[in-house]
Amino acid sequence: MNSRRSWVIFGIGVFAYLIAVMQRTSVGVAGVAAADRFHVSAAVLSSLAVVQLIVYAAMQIPVGVLIDRVGSRTLMLAGTVLMVIGQVTVAFAPTIAVAILGRVLVGAGDATVFTSLMRLINSWFRGRLVPQLSQWIGNIGQLGQVLSAIPFALLLHQAGWTTAFLSAASLSVVAVIGILVAISDRPVGSTEGPRPATWSESLRQLRISLARPGTKLGFWSHFVTQSSGTVFSLMWGLPFMVFALGLPPAEASGLLIVSVVAGLIAGPILGLLTARFPLRRSNLVLAIVAMMGAVWALLLLWPGVPPTWLLVLVLVAIGIGGPGSLIGFDFARTSNPLHSLGSANGIVNVGGFLASFVMMFLIGLALDAQNTAHTTAGLYALDSFRWAFAIQYVIIGIGVAFLVHARRRTRRRMQEEEGIEVAPLWVALMDVWRRGRRVQGDRP
Repeated sequence: MNSRRSWVIFGIGVFAYLIAVMQRTSVGVAGVAAADRFHVSAAVLSSLAVVQLIVYAAMQIPVGVLIDRVGSRTLMLAGTVLMVIGQVTVAFAPTIAVAILGRVLVGAGDATVFTSLMRLINSWFRGRLVPQLSQWIGNIGQLGQVLSAIPFALLLHQAGWTTAFLSAASLSVVAVIGILVAISDRPVGSTEGPRPATWSESLRQLRISLARPGTKLGFWSHFVTQSSGTVFSLMWGLPFMVFALGLPPAEASGLLIVSVVAGLIAGPILGLLTARFPLRRSNLVLAIVAMMGAVWALLLLWPGVPPTWLLVLVLVAIGIGGPGSLIGFDFARTSNPLHSLGSANGIVNVGGFLASFVMMFLIGLALDAQNTAHTTAGLYALDSFRWAFAIQYVIIGIGVAFLVHARRRTRRRMQEEEGIEVAPLWVALMDVWRRGRRVQGDRP
């Protein structure tokens, strides 16, 4: 199964996703330039990213159904073409309304790539390698954020808005060519079975996937781990670092790479842990959420301007949240048959982006509400950001409550259908300790 062709498809697919992430995050790096270009409030400016994410999230379930019905290659190809058109529209946008239209097209195109690629990996690879490759997809793809944070940002500052966005669009043209030449949906002789013959059958598969507790557990896992990093990197991180903390724009853009590097390091480790301890995946998710919550609390409660080391610590924490969110897709993989996995992955992928655009928009409203002086300094004041960023605790807290409920139902379903009972974590740790003691006792 894991042939040379499989790895070629993996490489081309990851490249297409990397470029899609670059297109997605380019608006975050361009936040300051967009404010100067369009002269709008924080709430209106946030709509550049919020509308894009709304479109992305809203399309995930339809895209998942389409993947199961028509295949990943067609969806990836159409989506990448849409991103080219969207970025060209943004490049020449004379007003914020036209720029938002362009970002809608980018969001629609971006919505097809990741879920299609995850479906491809499950068709071309098998076994414990799949969760590890899922992490590598996420990690390598996030290098697209590096492309937006460094070369795109430099081009934006030196050559201007239009040149930068046209250059970004040209990279998606390269991805289109790669998809056309190299990617196919499944190996010859695949035993996956036929695709749904009718739309009603596709919708029936979607309802079944949505009803599975494991799919819901994946949704809420993605909801609570991915959103904080997306909000920071895609919209509010750069204004926070530049205006509230006083960092130069180039330095602030460069610091966004810290979260990417943290994800690259943490991703393979989480992939191995996910494959090695499949009954403890939700504990990994909750541990990552607790870590992010603690680090954010330290930053928001720090008296005065937080030091750079603390900002780096936050970037590391939200960077780990990125690969942590991919655990949600592993819940979908182990809870759904392969022929309906596109729908299940689409449901899971809605989670993090739903949380992201809600938080992103509420943060913009909170900043505007505190800006009584109606000045840029008042809009992006450090204390204003403290209260605005605290909104994360409400949204993610709600997600954690639903996650724990979904975990309880999933474990009950596993016990009823497969006879698998998941012991409490402390019991499992005691068993590991006892086994270690017995091994030591047997040694000469």
